[in-house]
Amino acid sequence: MGVMKRLSLIFSAKANKALDRAEDPRETLDYSYQKQLELLQKVRRGVADVATSRKRLELQMQQLQQQSDKLDAQARQALSVSREDLAREALTRKSSLAQQLSDLQGQHAALQQEEEKLTMASQRLQAKVEAFRTKKETIKATYTAAEAQSKIGEAFSGISEEMSDVGLAVQRAEDKTQALQARAGAIDELIASGALDDVTGTSKDDITAELERVSSGSDVELELSRLKGELGAAPAAKELGGAGSEQPAAGQPQVQAQPQGEQP
Repeated sequence: MGVMKRLSLIFSAKANKALDRAEDPRETLDYSYQKQLELLQKVRRGVADVATSRKRLELQMQQLQQQSDKLDAQARQALSVSREDLAREALTRKSSLAQQLSDLQGQHAALQQEEEKLTMASQRLQAKVEAFRTKKETIKATYTAAEAQSKIGEAFSGISEEMSDVGLAVQRAEDKTQALQARAGAIDELIASGALDDVTGTSKDDITAELERVSSGSDVELELSRLKGELGAAPAAKELGGAGSEQPAAGQPQVQAQPQGEQP
C-alpha cells in the first residue's frame, strides 16, 4: 500500500509539473473571463424570464380586474330591475375573481422582488466582470512584458536554450579549428625536422636549404662582378677612340693620309 501511495504521489507531482510548464496564465485569465461572461448571460436570461412571467401575471390581473368590474356593473343593473338573485350571483362570481386576483397579486409581488434581486445581482456581476476584464488585461500586459524581459535577459546571459545551442555550436567550431591548427603545426614541424617526407618535394631540410642559399649567393656575386667588368671596359674603349680621331678646323680642307712609299 505504501508503494502505491508513493507511485501516486510521484505521478501527481510529475503531472503537476508538466501542467505548470504547459499552463499559460494569459490563457487561464481569458478562460476565466469567458466563464464569467457566460454566468452573466445566464443571470440576464433569468432576469428576462422573471420579467416575462411578471408581465404575464400583470396581463392576467388586468383581465380579472376587467371581469370583476363587469360583474359589479351587472350586479348593479340587476338590482335596478329588482333582480336580486342575479345581483347575488354576479357578486358571488366577483368575489371568486377577487380571490384569484389577490393570489395573482401575491405572485406578482414575489416575482417583482425576484426580478429586482436578479437585476441587482446582474448589475453587481457585470461590474465585477468589467473589473476582472481590466485586471486581466493589466496582468496579461505585465506578464507579456516580464516574459519578454526574461527572454532578453536569458539571451544576453546565454542561459536560454536557443542561445545555449548557439554557444555550444560556436564552442565546437572553435575547438575543431584549434585542433586542425594544432595538427597542421605539428605536421609542419615533423616535415621540417625530417621525421616526415614531403611527397610534393617542396620541403627541404635545414642543410639543403643553407647550401642552396650559399650557392645562390655565389651566383649573384659572379654575375655582379661580370656586370662591373663590362661597365668598366666600356668607358676605357670610349676614351681611346676619342684621342686618335681629331676633327679638322672649320674652313680647312681635309687631307687624307697617304700610305708610305707612294709619291703625290
